Amino acid sequence: MGEELTDSSVDETGQSFDDNLIHDVSFEEVEHPISDGNNTGAKPRRLFDIPRSTPTEEGLARVVTVTNQKGGVGKTTSVINIATHLAMRGARILVVDCDAQGNCASGLGVDKSKTTITTRDVILTPAISIQARHATAVEGLHLIVGDHNLVGVEEALAAQLGRERRLVEALAPLRPHYDLILIDTAPSMSIVSVNALTASDGILIPVQTEYLALEGVALLMGTIQEVRRLLNSSLGVDAVMMTMHAPTLLNTQVAGHLREIFGNLVLEPPIRRNIRLAESPSQGVPIQFHAPQSHGGQDYSLLASELEALWFPGGLRT
Repeated sequence: MGEELTDSSVDETGQSFDDNLIHDVSFEEVEHPISDGNNTGAKPRRLFDIPRSTPTEEGLARVVTVTNQKGGVGKTTSVINIATHLAMRGARILVVDCDAQGNCASGLGVDKSKTTITTRDVILTPAISIQARHATAVEGLHLIVGDHNLVGVEEALAAQLGRERRLVEALAPLRPHYDLILIDTAPSMSIVSVNALTASDGILIPVQTEYLALEGVALLMGTIQEVRRLLNSSLGVDAVMMTMHAPTLLNTQVAGHLREIFGNLVLEPPIRRNIRLAESPSQGVPIQFHAPQSHGGQDYSLLASELEALWFPGGLRT
């Protein structure tokens, strides 16, 4: 005969329990009215611990690294066009390309195949930095060219003391001759990028107005704190700029988050998505020479004005 089913069961210890005490759990969705934002009890957003930059020593170029640990956010495009705008307004600018892709040369009309001294050579032998500079298509704007050989710098410096300060040494004799030195970096935090941060007075952070780009900013904040603690205690954030912006709900929300987190460090206006910006490197010229009236040309012009006021509050040296 089969066993008779009852309303009680026995567990592994031999103790019985009543099935009537077991109940299915049900969930009911409740729609709450939208609050007006007052008395919600919500905690304010926890901001990054953002170190602010300090003024540059009188008579020396301000050294600024343009960086984000996420790729494809417009770092190189921003370096090229900000440097060009400021040079056209009379600033003496040096761009140092610390990205192995070496795209600054293409965007500034420099033939990489004809360069004999690159950023790699400058980091390995800082004394030759003066000979490493190249004229560009923009008057008053010089470039130290980066190329694929930067990939091997980490191994070349592995056994050398003070390897994080090589770029500090290289830029020291150049700083009295410029108003601004802009450093373009790769998204990875290599020894080359650490050299750039160690040599810098401030950081300019380009952020694409998409949520994944915010992750790169969070990583970068941690890196900045480590560099401040170990290598460059005066390093700070100069500004945050928004790139590849479009009038979509997502982009607008991310822009709002950036303004909430970084406050007055966020520069206006955002750089709008623009095909002319993508075309200009193929012509070997910045956007100001290719399509100055395009959205990209107009946005970078306005952004450069904000940075000019930030970096040269007393006006450019004459």
